[in-house]
Amino acid sequence: MASCRVCDLRTLLAIVCGLITTIILGLGIWRAVVRIQKGTPDPTPSIPTGFCRNNGTWGNGRCTCPEKWKGLRCTIANFCGNSTSGNLTFDEITVGRYGPSLQTCDKNTPNVGKPRATRLCNLTEDGVIKLQEPILGNCSLNLETLEQEIGTSMNFSTISQEAQILTSNASALTLSNLTSATKVVGQIFNESRNASSEAKIVAVTTVSQLLEARENLFQKAAAADDNAFETLIKEMENYSWSLGNKTVLNPNIAVQSVILPSGDTGESTGVRFTVQKGSSNSLVSGSTHVETNVDSINPDPMTELQIFLNTSKVNARSCGFVVYQNSKLFQSKLFTPTSSISQKIISGKTNSAGNDQSASVKMVFHPQYDKKEYELNSFACVYWNFSKNDWDTNGCSKVGENNGFLHCHCNHTTNFAVLMSLKKNYNYPKPLDELSTFGCALSITGLALTIIFQIVTRKVRKTSVTWVLVSLCTSMLIFNLLFVFGIENSNGKSKTSDTNDTNSKENTIPTRGILKVSNLRCTVIAALLHYFLLVTFTWTGLSAAQLYFLLIRTMKPLPQRFILYILLIGWGVPAVVVTMTVGIIFSQNPSQWELNYRQEEICWLAIPENKDFIKSPLLWSFILPVTVILISNVVIFIIITVRVLWKNDQNLTSTKKISSLKKVFSSLSIAAVFGITWLLGYFMLIDNDKIRIIFSYIFCLFNTTQGLQIFILHTVRTKIFQNKASEVLKSLSSSTGRMTFRRPSASLGLRVKMYNMLRSWPALNERFRLLEPFVMTKEMTLSESDQENESI
Repeated sequence: MASCRVCDLRTLLAIVCGLITTIILGLGIWRAVVRIQKGTPDPTPSIPTGFCRNNGTWGNGRCTCPEKWKGLRCTIANFCGNSTSGNLTFDEITVGRYGPSLQTCDKNTPNVGKPRATRLCNLTEDGVIKLQEPILGNCSLNLETLEQEIGTSMNFSTISQEAQILTSNASALTLSNLTSATKVVGQIFNESRNASSEAKIVAVTTVSQLLEARENLFQKAAAADDNAFETLIKEMENYSWSLGNKTVLNPNIAVQSVILPSGDTGESTGVRFTVQKGSSNSLVSGSTHVETNVDSINPDPMTELQIFLNTSKVNARSCGFVVYQNSKLFQSKLFTPTSSISQKIISGKTNSAGNDQSASVKMVFHPQYDKKEYELNSFACVYWNFSKNDWDTNGCSKVGENNGFLHCHCNHTTNFAVLMSLKKNYNYPKPLDELSTFGCALSITGLALTIIFQIVTRKVRKTSVTWVLVSLCTSMLIFNLLFVFGIENSNGKSKTSDTNDTNSKENTIPTRGILKVSNLRCTVIAALLHYFLLVTFTWTGLSAAQLYFLLIRTMKPLPQRFILYILLIGWGVPAVVVTMTVGIIFSQNPSQWELNYRQEEICWLAIPENKDFIKSPLLWSFILPVTVILISNVVIFIIITVRVLWKNDQNLTSTKKISSLKKVFSSLSIAAVFGITWLLGYFMLIDNDKIRIIFSYIFCLFNTTQGLQIFILHTVRTKIFQNKASEVLKSLSSSTGRMTFRRPSASLGLRVKMYNMLRSWPALNERFRLLEPFVMTKEMTLSESDQENESI
């Protein structure tokens, strides 16, 4: 009768656990199906897939094309094909650019490695793309030599042409090349040198090519000499009003001059210069135009930048404008720009009697950035102050922001810019998914009960190993608690620290282009999650190592001080890894180390925006060590499963009676402790979105309930727990014939019989402690190894 009730209790427990697992599995599958259906939106009818061709990208209501293509859908060629001329060959050349020859100067020449010639690809007046004849360079001259000759030679046309050839391959320029080239072209623009207009036009091309050099070269040059680019910038301003009514246009720079009517005509004397959006980010023919006799700014939807000079109060003879595609010549110590955001600089200057530059200036900027990824936080209207060699706000004020246009006003003319501070539009996740919350809640309950059970019943389970399991459950319990209550970033709930002040009249220069939001609490949570998850995996590895010693090396005792070693490894090594990770990242960039260590969306390790996982802390401080542990755990799991669990000894009839179901449960017990299900996380790296989502939910299902699995397989299945649970249930029952729990006899004979009977049944409900690493006989008493292992 009593045995029947015990069987009923076990059946009830099995049914309850089966129902819970089935409900969770069904919930996971249902959520996966719903997410797949909702997460695959239909393509927008107005913008069909593949609308932008030739690697063009859709954004801000238009296709942004590579330089070599143009048109509504980036289907019109904007380049000259591969060509040859004599013994010179050239690759494809974009319209408006000079292309370097593939042939370079010999190694015995001062100009070794530099192209021997350049060739221009341009548009004729009829709009036909045409290649010009190659221009040969002198391999015995380099930029450093030209810098020396510019002070004595009067052959500026040759020097300008050589400088253009030597800078045609901007990616190969060095710091010395950059500084020498800027000094050479600065002298060519100097009016006192009387260089020809052709030499100056070629020099503009050289400046455009220099603006494609690496950013760090400009930074190093400015750090070595604050006035490194001052001469070039000033001479470009003066050159801008000397062109008559002409324009010199290059991909990275445009120069426009306007002659103003003399005398009082009764008409408005304002001049408006506009830069239009194009199909690419480069300045191309038709992207700039100037208007005279106007009285205000008047931007339209295609305007990217517009400046209005009110010259009615100054005796101006002409106006000049210079547009720089980027701010590389303007190296600021106050503001750190963002390389991925276009930062155009506009120079507006008048040629008036007495060099009076007090004309009223109005400007509008329509900054080009991905509105889905970034949001404008603040901006400042500034000019370049040559006395400070930095941006300044004196005499400039903010008018405000309207329909995406940033309005500025200044009471003098010079080089202007709008310095923007953007904040990234982080996709803060909603509160944790129901499946994650439910699974973690079950795991937290199961882990807590397992820890309590292992501690309370330790004396009853004299032959049970508890240190490893208790440590594993403790680290996993703390991780689950931190995950549920701390992984969400509080910045996603409250944005009081990111107040938008685009319409504020305060004209304060921001410190950087991208606003970095600090949240020390989130960083601490990320570090704790990092630590405790590494601890959890470390204990799974130690558990595998311990089972290997107990089950495979059964004739050898555990190493001396085994418990001390595993405690130091289990809790100490992850602390060293986390500390080194934080220290290295902080030393590399102290000002923004937080978002280099963690994500902003959630309080977890960062993933680089450029997908450079080699530099990611997620890779070398988490994925790599976890991968090593999982691989070793899988190897040990296979060895134990094959050599212990599923191996039948034909000489022992007891092994033939063990059901396959029990062997399966034994295998699952090891898999749960070894964390084998974490291997599913690698399937989440699959590119297919639907497959990745399915594996994400399967991964979530198995790993958020890992604590529940350990509780069922390592606590519920033990006879002690079942008997204790039976006592509790029967104490609540009013029926008679209550069955009391009797502690098994501790006599040596009974222990020997139990050991010999169960040695062939590796059921794992006593943590494999029944298979002790020594041989027992009826004549033996408890050995020293027995007593040593009892304390584990």
